[in-house]
Amino acid sequence: MWLAGVILLTGLLTAQTTRPGQTAGEAAGPITFHPGPPGKRPKLVVWITIDAMRGDLPLRYRNPATRKGWRFLLDNGLYYSNAHYGYSTTFTAVGHATLFTGAYTAQHGIAGNEWYDLPKHKMIGAVDDERYPVLGPDGGSKEGFSPANLTASTVGDELVLASGRRSRVFSVSFKDRSAIFPGGHLGKAFWYNKKDGTFITTKYYYKDYPAWVAAWNKSAPADRFRSQVWTLKDDPATYVHRDQDDCPYERGYKYLGRTFPHSMATDKAADFYAALQDTPFGDALTLQFARELLLREKLGLGGQTDMLAISLSSTDGIHHSWGPSSLEAEDNVRQFDDTLGRFFAFLNDYIGLGSVLMIVSADHGIDDIPEYKQSLGYDAGRHDPDKFMRAINDALKERFKIGQDLLLAFWNPSLYLDVEVIKQLNLDQEKVERAVADEVLRTPGFAMAVTRTDLLAGRLTDTPINRRLQQSFHPTRSGQVLVVPAQFWYLYPEPQAAAAMHGTPYAYDTFVPIFVAGAAVRPGIIRRPVQPEDLASTVAAILGLEPPSGNVGTLLAEVVEAMQSPCLAH
Repeated sequence: MWLAGVILLTGLLTAQTTRPGQTAGEAAGPITFHPGPPGKRPKLVVWITIDAMRGDLPLRYRNPATRKGWRFLLDNGLYYSNAHYGYSTTFTAVGHATLFTGAYTAQHGIAGNEWYDLPKHKMIGAVDDERYPVLGPDGGSKEGFSPANLTASTVGDELVLASGRRSRVFSVSFKDRSAIFPGGHLGKAFWYNKKDGTFITTKYYYKDYPAWVAAWNKSAPADRFRSQVWTLKDDPATYVHRDQDDCPYERGYKYLGRTFPHSMATDKAADFYAALQDTPFGDALTLQFARELLLREKLGLGGQTDMLAISLSSTDGIHHSWGPSSLEAEDNVRQFDDTLGRFFAFLNDYIGLGSVLMIVSADHGIDDIPEYKQSLGYDAGRHDPDKFMRAINDALKERFKIGQDLLLAFWNPSLYLDVEVIKQLNLDQEKVERAVADEVLRTPGFAMAVTRTDLLAGRLTDTPINRRLQQSFHPTRSGQVLVVPAQFWYLYPEPQAAAAMHGTPYAYDTFVPIFVAGAAVRPGIIRRPVQPEDLASTVAAILGLEPPSGNVGTLLAEVVEAMQSPCLAH
């Protein structure tokens, strides 16, 4: 039963993002957009990454009756409807690194959200760096983060360098890695603190908070959502998944439950702050911070081109909790339509969208919940890495007549061997790698396993999946065996961490949307195969920059032509 009179997400946003001189209702209407003149360099690049927004979902779930964010992108931008990443490690850190460097793992260095550091004998996060502690409102934290593990330059880095460091780059996200990699080495990054609802950064970027950030945090912006209730935006009869709101395989998040409405009210502050990411309110809060940043830092209002990267994480949280084929996921796309439309309206008033080059894409897609796929008759399942690693270690002991475990750790897609023990036992590492690969393939729910030796030697058969594995491999950060689960099988170090997961080379994980709008871009739909890796070189070309150092992408010719000519060439 749907609650009448509940305050919606859009109500709070209307109050805070109404356009000057207009009523709240008018603020949500269509945006009047006048493209900039061809060949004119944009004043501001706004690059929005929607975490886990699979390529089919924006148009599959949007309400066609509305003319807000999605409609604006379709009416005023180039839409690439057939974009797939060219690698297999489809996780947040890798996706953001690839988008902004145009590189693969061997060039940009990011082998996953985490990887096992063999010399240090421990797992490390992609942005971990204890040399640069967090600047917290309470005086700091023992945690530290920086882009040090990123071994390539970003588009933003090249922009700063080419301008004699007059151009400025900022990056904002709910997640640390989603802010840090787009910000590059020379930008400034802020992200959400799940402990207290503030936006934080580290000493890599600042000695102390800018005064406006300190004031923002002091105002407790996240707490404004404590009285909110997430309920359906539109008439329930208009939803594809209107009859799928109480499925046993959905997880919800903490206290939010499986079914609508989802009230944010709770006595546990820590649960509330963490739960925001799993609702549309998380994206609303992120864009409010981004708006404040634009106003306070006056981005795009100087004599040079500036860049703001925004990564929106709520879609990822919602998909992990309820799955992409849920009523929650569908409503999120509709809520996001309003949220995005209001932000575009703000940008139009702030600087004029004809002066803004806008990129909207995603860092990866996602598969459905495996138990849901099972209910439909698919061969699907959920791997337990501790269990299959124990089985492989036991098989290796039997095969090589040894007493020690040879497998140390797992993080998608890598299995890490104890190379020191292998040397001590005078074992041939190549044979051990092959034995591990053989055992993986004997395990139900795995499709492939390739060895480090074969990857280094280039001995993989040239197939699409093998190419994606090769382009996910790092010589020192990847493991000694890379694995691929069978289709529809959940694979993650924590088998019960989420309902749905990504991280494979399959189409459901590599498929993302690409929209390029604003500035002098004329609308069009491009259906030829492209890769998100191409965006970095394309933006660099538009801005007249040297491509990022590790760039392997190619130009999206339609965008460059649209920016240079008043007529879009097809």
